[in-house]
This record gives sequence, C-alpha cells and structure tokens, in this order.
Amino acid sequence: MTRSTSAKLVAILSLGTAFVVGAQHAQAEDVDKFPSKSIHIIVPAAPGGVNDILARIIGQKLTERFGHPVIIENRAGAGTIIGAAYVAHAAPDGYTILNAPLSTITINPAIYPKLSYDPKRDFVPISNIASYPYILSVTNAAPPRTVRELIAYTKANPKQANAGGAASIFLLMTELFKQKTGAPVQYVPFKGSNDAAIALIAGELLLSFVDSGPASPQIKGGHFRALAVTSKSRMQSFPDIPTLSEAGVPDMVIESWSGLLAPAGTPAGIVKKLQNEVINIVRMPDVQERLRALELDPVGNTSEEFARTIAQDTETWAAVAKAANIKIEQ
Repeated sequence: MTRSTSAKLVAILSLGTAFVVGAQHAQAEDVDKFPSKSIHIIVPAAPGGVNDILARIIGQKLTERFGHPVIIENRAGAGTIIGAAYVAHAAPDGYTILNAPLSTITINPAIYPKLSYDPKRDFVPISNIASYPYILSVTNAAPPRTVRELIAYTKANPKQANAGGAASIFLLMTELFKQKTGAPVQYVPFKGSNDAAIALIAGELLLSFVDSGPASPQIKGGHFRALAVTSKSRMQSFPDIPTLSEAGVPDMVIESWSGLLAPAGTPAGIVKKLQNEVINIVRMPDVQERLRALELDPVGNTSEEFARTIAQDTETWAAVAKAANIKIEQ
C-alpha cells in the first residue's frame, strides 16, 4: 500500500468515525429536545372504548409534562388494521405512536394472511398501560340470566343468536365460547366497542364480550345484564358476577391489555423517554384512581417487559386461531 493510498484510507476511516460520532451526537440532541412539537397518538378504534379512554388519560398527562399538545386521533376500521397500518408506515421519530389493544398486535397476525403490517417488524413496544378482563353480557330484551340459560337459549333460537365486538379479540372469544359450549352464535363486527354496546342495549345483539371499563356504568345502570367475567377471579367491583369457569365454561380465562408502540426504527432514546413518562404517569395516584374506577389494572412497564408479554400472547392466540381454523381475507 502506497503512502498516498494509506493516507486516503485513514482519511476515509476518520471521516466515517466522525460521521458516526456526529450522528450519535445528533441523536442525543434529538432525544434531549424531544418533543419539540405535537405528538399524535393513534387509536385504531372508534371513540368510547378502553383504548380511546386510556389514550386520552395518558395524552392529557403527557401534554402537561412535555408542554406540547398530544393529539388523539381515532382511525377506526377493518378490525383496528387501518390505524395500526397508518402508524406502522409513519416516520419513526416518536411523534406518531399507536395505542393498541392486544388484538391489534397479537391476534390480527394469526387470522389475517395478508395483514398490511407486521407487529414484529413494524413496531417497537413502549409501555403497557393497563390490563383488564371482559364481561359476557346479554341484552335485556332476551330472557337468559345465567350462562347456562344463555347457551340453552341460543340452541333453541339460533336465528336470534348473534354476538358482536369491535376487534379480532371479540371474534376469537366468541369462537372459543362456541367451541366450549356448542352455542350456535353468529358474530357481527363493529367499528368500536361503544357501537357494540349500543346494539346490545337496543336488542340488536343477543350477547357480547364487552370491555370491563366502558361496560361498567352500563351494567350498573341496568342497560344490559352481565352474566360472567373472563378473569381468573371475580372482579372486586362486581362480586356477584361469576367467572366463566364458575358459570360452567372452563378454560376461558382472558385478560386483555392496552399499550403504546412506536414505529420500528424510532431512536431507542426516544422510546425510553416515552416509556419512562408512561411509567411515571401510570404510577400517579390520580391516574391509578381513574384506571381502577374504569375496572382497569394499572401496569406501566418497560419496553422489554411489554415485548415479553406480546410474545407470550402472540403464541397463545395463534394457537386459538389455528384450532378455530379462522382466516380472514381482507
């Protein structure tokens, strides 16, 4: 190697080193300055459901802590796919993030062969905000008052045996219920949990697995009847409602969650900054009080912990979808 060539190589390596150091310094500056403008939290469902409520609680606190507006955008449709795909293809800069339910990240990949996003490839977890069970409820327009009576009613009145929900988790829960009980239930998809609740109140649906939070005031108000909860034990606020196992349907323990994710490629420093803010917010006494009033269990964990939860649930629901032979073409 000539002196001239060697000098050129040293210059190139030095330039490369300077570029890496400069990029790292720029990224550090970006993290320090983040956010410098509005953050958009995308909710892939209509207003009124658990994810929408949680996004607004977290968004309000982030606005106060960051000093920049956090805007909640509802991009509902296609079983939460539209909103999730929007974030998956957004700029990975921390200014567009997803508030997703379990179904968006762990169930949709199992039931949609041509999904327009890949949770493993397109997202990085930020933090799990809260977890919650579901409540099996029936319309007041129908006579069943227990799960056993509901099962018998569906078999005697198959044309009136319909169920509904706003995302793929509701579809799989309904299918699993059918497998466990033999109830001939027809599933009807809705854009949002609130829409399904309205249909249940109106008598357009016979039954629905409803989010515990938004459903709580409807149940307490007598707008529809709660027959069982999907958690391992009875809910503290509804001690008279049995678990599905107690009601005669074993092996149907289901607890969902709602958490924040960013587009893949978002700088690790920004992800960690958002993660830490969410953890601190979820630990606030007033936030914990609000979550528990909504029948939600506060979580607020690290990106790594959330990633492990996602991996476990992905495996679980993939097995359920396979057993039910559910594949949906978009």
